[in-house]
Amino acid sequence: MASILVVEDDSTIGDVLASSLRSQGYDVVWERTGEAALEHVAGAAVDLVLLDLGLPDVDGVEVCRQLRKVRPGCVLVMLTARSSEMDVVVGLEAGADDYLVKPVRLFELRARVRAHLRRSEVAAVGEAVRQVGDLVVDTSRRRVTVAGREMALRPKEFDLLARLAVEPGTAVTRETLMTEVWDENWFGPTKTLDVHIAALRRKIGEVADPSARVPVIVTLRRHGYRLELADPS
Repeated sequence: MASILVVEDDSTIGDVLASSLRSQGYDVVWERTGEAALEHVAGAAVDLVLLDLGLPDVDGVEVCRQLRKVRPGCVLVMLTARSSEMDVVVGLEAGADDYLVKPVRLFELRARVRAHLRRSEVAAVGEAVRQVGDLVVDTSRRRVTVAGREMALRPKEFDLLARLAVEPGTAVTRETLMTEVWDENWFGPTKTLDVHIAALRRKIGEVADPSARVPVIVTLRRHGYRLELADPS
């Protein structure tokens, strides 16, 4: 049974979210403050966190950063009334894998939760290990190395890189990446994809030795992305 932590200070919304998820068979804990949420994850494993950004004690973005440090492998989904692109980007860069804008539609919430938990439990279909130059993606162990140096990735960052590595040198559309890495029922803008791509580029650059054969993620304007080895010349 998957464990879900709901962090929501509004009693009506929190009760609806917790009850809806329990009806789907999940083990749900509901906390009303950021401090209580951080205390909970410090002592208990959590598979997925639904985090309201408008908390009464600690800003939700800061809670997001702390949760990611304590539980780097859990899926973290923001619940936010802050629907502007900049607010969403800030939350994603703080460590969130996904976001839902309030008011939350329960059918969409349950679909997203199912998709996230399914993807976090099942390795990518196909070969367990894929290599592009000196970058190695091991889906069975959920481990990425560059020239032998391990790269720490968030869950969605790993899933995204693993999907691109399935077809190195091949263009993959934005729609395909959102469907296969996030959710076939995705609603709203796809800025989350761009934020995760930017994070991957930064992390690959940070861990790579100058002499390593490191692939780059190429942006294909209005189409998608392609993972390929940089031209040595």
